[in-house]
Amino acid sequence: MPVAETLVGREPELKTIHELVDGVGEHGRALVVRGEPGIGKSALLAAASRYAAGEGLGVLSATAVQSEARLPFAGLHQLLRPVLGGADELPKPQRAALRSAFGMEDGTRTDAFLVALGALELLSDRAARSPLLVVVEDAHWLDDPTSDVVSFVARRIDSEPIILLIATREDGLPSEAGLEDLNLAGLADGDAGALLDVTAPELAPEVRRRLLDEARGNPLALVELPGALAHEQLHGQELLPENLPLTDKLERAFETRAAELPDDTRCVLVFAAADDGGLVQEVLGAADSTLENLEPALAAGLVEFDHERLRFHHPLVRSAIYQAAGAAERQAAHAALARQVADDPDRSIWHRAAAAAGPDEELADDLLQAAVRARDRGAPLAAVAALERAAELTADERERGALLIQAAEAEWELGRIERSMELIAKAKTLDLRPHERLRLEFLVEVFDEANWTGATRAGVFAELAKELMAAGRPNEAQRALEVVSLRSYWGNPDQATRDLIVEAADALAAADDDPTLLAVLAHADTARQGARVLQALTRRKPVETDAGDLLALAMAANAVWSFDLSMSFADQAVDGLRAQGRLGPLAQALTLQAWAAVHLANAPVALSAADEAMRLASETRQFRWKLAAQMAKAAIVAERGELDEAEKLSAEVEAALLQMGANPLLAFVQFARGRGSVVHQFFSEGRDHLQRVFDPADTAYHPLVGALSLGDLVEACVHVGDRDGAEMYLTRLQSLSAQVPGTLLLAQLAYARAIVADDEETYQEGLGSSLATWPCYRGRLLLAYGAWLRRHRRVAESRAPLRAAREIFEGLGFRAIAERARQELRASGETSRKRTRDAWDQLSPQELQIARMAAEGLTNREIAQKLYLSHRTVGSHLYRMFPKLGITSRGQLGAALQSSD
Repeated sequence: MPVAETLVGREPELKTIHELVDGVGEHGRALVVRGEPGIGKSALLAAASRYAAGEGLGVLSATAVQSEARLPFAGLHQLLRPVLGGADELPKPQRAALRSAFGMEDGTRTDAFLVALGALELLSDRAARSPLLVVVEDAHWLDDPTSDVVSFVARRIDSEPIILLIATREDGLPSEAGLEDLNLAGLADGDAGALLDVTAPELAPEVRRRLLDEARGNPLALVELPGALAHEQLHGQELLPENLPLTDKLERAFETRAAELPDDTRCVLVFAAADDGGLVQEVLGAADSTLENLEPALAAGLVEFDHERLRFHHPLVRSAIYQAAGAAERQAAHAALARQVADDPDRSIWHRAAAAAGPDEELADDLLQAAVRARDRGAPLAAVAALERAAELTADERERGALLIQAAEAEWELGRIERSMELIAKAKTLDLRPHERLRLEFLVEVFDEANWTGATRAGVFAELAKELMAAGRPNEAQRALEVVSLRSYWGNPDQATRDLIVEAADALAAADDDPTLLAVLAHADTARQGARVLQALTRRKPVETDAGDLLALAMAANAVWSFDLSMSFADQAVDGLRAQGRLGPLAQALTLQAWAAVHLANAPVALSAADEAMRLASETRQFRWKLAAQMAKAAIVAERGELDEAEKLSAEVEAALLQMGANPLLAFVQFARGRGSVVHQFFSEGRDHLQRVFDPADTAYHPLVGALSLGDLVEACVHVGDRDGAEMYLTRLQSLSAQVPGTLLLAQLAYARAIVADDEETYQEGLGSSLATWPCYRGRLLLAYGAWLRRHRRVAESRAPLRAAREIFEGLGFRAIAERARQELRASGETSRKRTRDAWDQLSPQELQIARMAAEGLTNREIAQKLYLSHRTVGSHLYRMFPKLGITSRGQLGAALQSSD
């Protein structure tokens, strides 16, 4: 059947892709081409490949197939096979991770992000020789680890001479991948008619109209349906009923063409449809057939050869042939393929699983081992699939329950809560072993967040922790308490609830300064346990502690308002987790680091940490942590005076939290808005924002988060003439800081007392306190004191504190409030120039990270490995930042960045 040589009606899409290819020398881009089956995605990518090759680009491609979706990194191996020789030049951790992922060597558990970084480096090195087009077709059928790697690479090629085109169905690659989309719609009526006239020029007018209506501009339908309709008319069959979906009609059309082939040919096609490798000799060997039997399928245009591989003309051809075969025929094909690929245990096991018709304990055991291998190769979803299939093949009810619970836990860790709950529901009906019943109860309680009712549920968790401890499962007992303590922190429960959790935590008999215990106590009952937690935290030395423990300590310090301590723990946790490649916990540590930097007024660290935390939290599917990091960025941006940008960031988070129902986190939104308003003297707005956090009827109610801004709230009340409000919030601050002497609370107290008293003695007392660690509060107090002196006609004396305030704010990069100090100075009779922007302020958050690491002497590859970028991207960033900093060499970076230290 003739097919048009050109892409009819796709001129705009081709123009977009040609522009990407033509601009590859300036920057890389990734584009996701979405559309329904048959809409022309593959044809568009094939045209892109031809154009790119003609322009001198190298082309790498991979096509995912449904049967490979459970084979970890199968798609990635196909894509990188031509450049794998370059793996020898990679840093050892990346090289080992890639080889382990591809089963080329045994080793330690594979780190999925090291695999992704290795893939990025391979592509970057290949693109250094000549620009590169990377094409991934049918991405909706990629195995999950490959899909994650493709998304990882796509987000990091902006500085690389690489164009990445990904074809997928409408719901293929998840939207949270954050990639640019090109949506392919059906052809316009005129173009559809032109294509149909080329493929079937002899159609009668009424038949032509029917086909155009049914195809709805789908190019594959316009090519394939005329033949099926002719067969229907010839044989008096209704193959294409009016109410059948288009995809089903296309499958029937392909099924009809396949049914006309010789039996031997159709048999080989069933084996090819069941295969996951595509090697012609592999398929023929399993089917005990010959190449000649494939020739009719080639002539019919159903399959094609690509060197030694067999490809179906379209994925719907594979689907049609596989579904048309009977169950027994499919099982026989899978059984034969399992024997044919016996030297590849992962492929063989899935063919055996597809061939199984009933319980098979030996096969279930083998699937359990496959799950372990998949997990170790960084493919948790493949591990879950193996566990679920093993459960289906297990006759022993207790063992089946254990497998379902294990799969449910894995699904939960992946954030797929609904699927996890489905598995839990199945396990609930089974006769479980006692310890499995405990695990089940724990998961049920974790998932039942919507029914959290205070002391009742806390008692269940507390009792569960004790039972887990008695059963010799201390790690799970700690885990239960971590969950319930965080739920307590964000749920504002009554004191009885908090007491139950503390009692259960103390029953674990951990050391007084155990990091997990401190984190549990700090979140379970911040007010009553905060002083105890603080005492223990001051005894801990960050350099002597495991990275995971450091993260727990940073969380505990954050909860008790000691952000100077939190910063020391978070700094070390970030370094340790970065070195270990543990990106999930690293995103959390960076978020804590960002918030500590916000309160310590360290804008460079706050911005760079928040920026990286947002990226990593998105990639590791920790969406609440991503939003928390974004609010840290909003808070520091607001303090710098960029109020429009801060509001944009805050509004995005607010909308997401309301949609998620995570209302307590809205307190951070109000903090950022209130802090920005108060610092820049919009006192009425600031008071309105901050008071919401203390109103039990408000969605943003969370008094523990509200304590972060009590000093701001006192100041706002003073300036709007609400003396009673100022006194009330000051009393609350005094009471809380007496209970929990967190350093931020003490700093706020020194500031707020002076603002309320508004007399010289209290101003000087506040400035003589420990505000040196809290430059923003010290600067604001100096500004207030200088203004007070000027109002009391002590103009000459006012200049020193006003000058000091200006210098602090300029040093912090808080330009708007620095301008306020400059205006006060002018009113006192002293003029001053605006300070030149600091070097760090010229750079993006990521550039600043790279510049600091380069100044410390790290190489581009070392920096790339820490930040999960390619080394060429690092080099590109350095090249672009030198002119911004007014330097010409790496050795000058330290001096250029000195102002940001």
